[in-house]
Amino acid sequence: MQFRMQELLSKAQTLTINEQRDVSSLFRDRPDVLGLSPLHIQLTVKPEAGLVTVEGTLDIDLKLACSRCLEESETHLEIPFLEHFKPVEVLSEEEEDDIIEIVGDHLDLVQYVEEYVYVYMPFAPRCKEDCKGLCPQCGTDLNVNQCECSTERIDPRLASLKDFFKE
Repeated sequence: MQFRMQELLSKAQTLTINEQRDVSSLFRDRPDVLGLSPLHIQLTVKPEAGLVTVEGTLDIDLKLACSRCLEESETHLEIPFLEHFKPVEVLSEEEEDDIIEIVGDHLDLVQYVEEYVYVYMPFAPRCKEDCKGLCPQCGTDLNVNQCECSTERIDPRLASLKDFFKE
């Protein structure tokens, strides 16, 4: 997934990338990622008018810890990918901000692909939409069992008033 910008722009041929890549190193420090499949990359590289457009999809299957009950949940991400690249010497001041300037002649798509995968990760994955989570007092999985803990919430600033009317 490395290209020479001048070669791409001079040949003006559309290229197709269809490969799989191991991205497990991205999630080495993430304990909520329990497992993942290789990233399937399907991209089209189109050079036109001094601009290289890379467009396609990234697919990955993830096993994540549920953010409420910590059970394993499976998620499939289909990530749309679209970036525009231009050599830095061709880019003028009034052009759009969504064009990435490439210094030199070397375009490496790996860092952009990995960035897309990391950004599209679910913020708080759930095993199911109505997951009840864990009891904050005893740790019981409320999807499996109901605990006997009190669910009454009292504002700590007003806690001393709860005994005011007791006889």
